[in-house]
Amino acid sequence: MNPHAKLTFSLSLVLGTAITISSNHWVMAWTGLEINTLAIIPLISKSHHPRAVEAAIKYFLVQAAASTLLLFSSMINAWHTGQWDITQLNHPTSSMLLTTAIAMKLGLVPFHLWFPEVLQGSPLTTAMLLSTVMKFPPITILLLTSHSLNPALLTTMAITSTALGGWMGLNQTQTRKILAFSSISHLGWMTIILIYNPKLTLMAFYLYCIMTVTIFLTLNTTKSLKLSTLMISWTKTPALNAALMMTLLSLAGLPPLAGFLPKWLIIQELSNQEMTLSATVISILSLLGLFFYLRLAYHSTITLPPNPTNHMKQWHINNPANTLIAVLTSLSALLLPLSPMILASI
Repeated sequence: MNPHAKLTFSLSLVLGTAITISSNHWVMAWTGLEINTLAIIPLISKSHHPRAVEAAIKYFLVQAAASTLLLFSSMINAWHTGQWDITQLNHPTSSMLLTTAIAMKLGLVPFHLWFPEVLQGSPLTTAMLLSTVMKFPPITILLLTSHSLNPALLTTMAITSTALGGWMGLNQTQTRKILAFSSISHLGWMTIILIYNPKLTLMAFYLYCIMTVTIFLTLNTTKSLKLSTLMISWTKTPALNAALMMTLLSLAGLPPLAGFLPKWLIIQELSNQEMTLSATVISILSLLGLFFYLRLAYHSTITLPPNPTNHMKQWHINNPANTLIAVLTSLSALLLPLSPMILASI
C-alpha cells in the first residue's frame, strides 16, 4: 500500500475515534463511526486476496446496517424528546435499537458471526486494530447512555457472549479466530457491569487492549497464523514465546497476573449489586476460555521436540527486538500489584 494512503487511513481512524468519543450530538457520533468504517476497509482489503475482499465486504455491510440502526434510534429519540443529546436517551424503543446497533458494531451475541470471519481475512495488524481501537467508539457510546439501557437485555447478551465466545473457541486452530472469540468473551465481562459501574467497564477494556495488542504484535513478529506454526515458533524467539505464554495466561484471568484484576473487581461489584447468580454463571463460563488460552500457551512454549509437526523448524530470527512488545508484556503481566492505586482512582 502507498505510504501516503496508509497515513491518510490511519489519520482518519484517529479522527473518527476522536469525533465519536468527544461528541454530545448523535449526528456527530454517527459521523465519527462512519469515518472509522470507511478508513478501516482499505486496510482490511489491502492484500487483494479474495478472503480479504470478502472480509471487507462483510465488515462494510454489518457496519452500515449498525450505523443505520443507530441513526434511526437517535431520530426516534429526537422525535419524542426534541433533542439530539446522546445522554438524553429516554425512549424505550430508541434504547433497544441503540443496544442492537452497538452490539452489531462490537460483535456481541447474537450479532457476532461476522467478527471471526473478518479477523480471519485481515492482516494481523489490521486484526489488532479491529479488536482494540475500533471497539473504543461504540463502548464510549454505551458508557454515555448506560443509565438508559435495559439491564436484563445487557445481562443476557453478556452471559451468552461469554458462553459462546468460550465454546466456539475450543475447536479453533487459527490464532486470529481464537483471538476473535476471546474478544467476544471479554466483551461479555465488560457489558455485564456496564450499568452498575461504567468505570470498571472502561478499566477492563483498557487492560484487554494492552494484552491483546501484546499478543497480536508477538504473533506478527513470529508470523504465527495457526497452532501448527505456533508450535515451532519457540525456535525463532524463545524469550518472546515465554513472554507470550505469560500474556496469554494474563488474558485468561489467572492470578497473580494483571488480567485477574478486572474479573476480580467485576465479580465483587456484581456481588455488591445482589447479582450473585450472574457472577457465578459468568465465572464458570470463563473456564471455557481458560481452556483454549492454556492450549495456546502449551503450543507456544511447552511443546518441544520430538513432538512431530509437518513444518520445518526455523532458527532464531535476526530482526531487532521491538521495545513496545517488552513494555506491553510487562504491563500485561505485572499490573496487579498496582490494584490499590487503580481502585482508589475509580
